[in-house]
Amino acid sequence: MVARRKGRGFLSIRVVESPPNTMNNKHSRTSWRCIVCIKPVPDPSRFDRLRLDPETMLLKRDEVPPVINPLDRNAIEAALEVKHRLGGRVAVVTMAPPSGQEQLVEALALGCDRAFLLTDKAFAGADTLATARTLAAACAKLGRFDLILCGAWSADGSTAQVGPQLAELLGIPDMVHVRRMELSGGKVLAHCHRENGTAVLEAARPALVTLDQDSNKPGLAPMTGIRKALQSKITVWSCRDLGLKPRQVGLAGSPTRMLNVFAASASRKGEIFQGTVDEMTTQLLERLNQEQVLTTGKGGKR
Repeated sequence: MVARRKGRGFLSIRVVESPPNTMNNKHSRTSWRCIVCIKPVPDPSRFDRLRLDPETMLLKRDEVPPVINPLDRNAIEAALEVKHRLGGRVAVVTMAPPSGQEQLVEALALGCDRAFLLTDKAFAGADTLATARTLAAACAKLGRFDLILCGAWSADGSTAQVGPQLAELLGIPDMVHVRRMELSGGKVLAHCHRENGTAVLEAARPALVTLDQDSNKPGLAPMTGIRKALQSKITVWSCRDLGLKPRQVGLAGSPTRMLNVFAASASRKGEIFQGTVDEMTTQLLERLNQEQVLTTGKGGKR
């Protein structure tokens, strides 16, 4: 089945059987400039120690050591594979507190070429849109790029919204939950996981993709990469550096707020009727009428 839609480089969708999880570069030698957006998240293996601030309803992130969001590692691996096969450079960007430098150093050790830390007190408490707005400003400031790669979602939020919002703000096509990519002739062909199969999307660069866990197997940093990363410079940009105003970012620039978090209750109330079958049936009907369960569409009783 084929569906076609015009606009912003979005070319076609095909529903096919799930393909193997590999990348095929079609032997093109045109270099690609990649940007990988990563997020430091509390170590998922220690999520049981996480707590919420009762006033702000935000995670107390300083109580659990941060790591690179697991799916962002897949994004890094995919970008490095593009660089290895087709040439180009990989920049890694994160919006985080100053401690986020540790995750950027790790990304450099894995093979990324440049690292950018977006940090400012004004960025605190950002929802997905405010986060995407900040990342979009950084990507625009970096200049020409061909491909932005993100993890499909973050382990601490799981909204899967930042990638698509970032693409929308930059005015470029996005392809989400990618498990396989083919790069050829300045175009990206992405095999995207869907509930009933795989959607095959094609877009001209620049474009954005979000990577699923099955897209690849992230590698480990070599010793030479670690030594080089420790000597590398990380560029730090503030809200002012990005040309943004405090009301556009962080909690002030977030249209959504966390009001409360609670465990849903599934308790039920039981009631026992006694008597003959006719008597119990009458009691049941009376009770249902009292609870206004047996009503017509206009509010009258059946």
